[in-house]
Amino acid sequence: MSRRAELWIAFVLVHLVVAVLGFVLPNNPMGDVSLVYEPWARHAVEGSSIVGVTESWIYPQLALVPMVVALGLEWIAGYEIAWALLVTAANALAFALLVGRGRSSGRVHAAAFWLAFLLLLGPVGMYRLDGVTVSLAVAGCLWLVGRPLLASMLLAVGTWMKVWPAALLAAAVIAVRRRLVVFGGAVIVTVLTVLAVIGAGGGAHLLGFVAGQTGRGLQLEAPVTAWFLWQAVAGVDGAFVYYDTEILTFQVTGPNVDLVIAAMTPVLALAVVAIAALGAARAWRGVSFAALFPPLSLALVLAFIVFNKVGSPQFLTWLIAPLVIGLVIDRRRWAAPAVTGLAAALLTQLVYPVLYDRLILADGVAAGILTARNVLLVALLVWAVVRVARVPRRVRPRTPVPSTTP
Repeated sequence: MSRRAELWIAFVLVHLVVAVLGFVLPNNPMGDVSLVYEPWARHAVEGSSIVGVTESWIYPQLALVPMVVALGLEWIAGYEIAWALLVTAANALAFALLVGRGRSSGRVHAAAFWLAFLLLLGPVGMYRLDGVTVSLAVAGCLWLVGRPLLASMLLAVGTWMKVWPAALLAAAVIAVRRRLVVFGGAVIVTVLTVLAVIGAGGGAHLLGFVAGQTGRGLQLEAPVTAWFLWQAVAGVDGAFVYYDTEILTFQVTGPNVDLVIAAMTPVLALAVVAIAALGAARAWRGVSFAALFPPLSLALVLAFIVFNKVGSPQFLTWLIAPLVIGLVIDRRRWAAPAVTGLAAALLTQLVYPVLYDRLILADGVAAGILTARNVLLVALLVWAVVRVARVPRRVRPRTPVPSTTP
């Protein structure tokens, strides 16, 4: 049996297992799909309200598209199955692009990594909006050199669904030679989206997702929350886990928490700007796309995670695209980061959904696993930033010195 056939068999099995885990694991890992995605989609189709247009929304407007598409498939076996099939189909298209004919060892290893990551991360990698954006991100990264316009448009569509692919777009603008084409593709998608939203009467809510994120508290799983979480574990007065009924997530509070909440958005922005500036400096010195883009994209994505006051478990899916492209280009150098990513994915599934009922009660074991996961993410960020700083310049052949001998 060929490697290509083996990978596709593994693809089917992994997606089947992950889909089933959504039904059997505790703490309702499919909750977002059934409790919020389906009602949003149904209200939009019925015309009662359109999130992002008739009211402000926590997501950019194109996030509604896959939700409505899944609603059109619910006749198969319900909305949850429809969503799983939609994510699987999107992954299959990107997976086919990645594997190709199965002759490249780098692509084969990258494909195997992607499947292992999905299995270790579990149902949260499928039953969340991020699962759709991952396939767009992988395809976009693979096409950046050969088809930069199409690649940037795919990444821009992903950005208008869940924001985070903007990190990949930023890395592409810095690292790709044809950066004006990359920038142009993103502008095209953005202009079309803005015109569509304004045309539908949603201009007032166009950037509602920005305000929705900046006004949030410290989510339970975010790395910055560790200090307050461990205070809650220790029983410190004023430190505890609570459920925010407005944004439907668990958050942590404690002494002086408001100062941290206020500081995190500027800190995130500064971290992203600093990493982008470092990447731009390396690009200015003539480093190649193959050497610069993978670590720069990973560093920017991790900055979005590590310095974010929101720390949803599905954020781990964001690591797939930069790690996949790193393995495609240089699987030996990227083996250790890939293994670190796999370990972080496994710990994330242990935290959510397996031990989440204990974590929200400030259980020490669950908090320890979450902290270990966040330490791995910080270590991976450090590795990526150091790698960007040490990217070697391209060696250019010296021009022969003309001989002066008659």
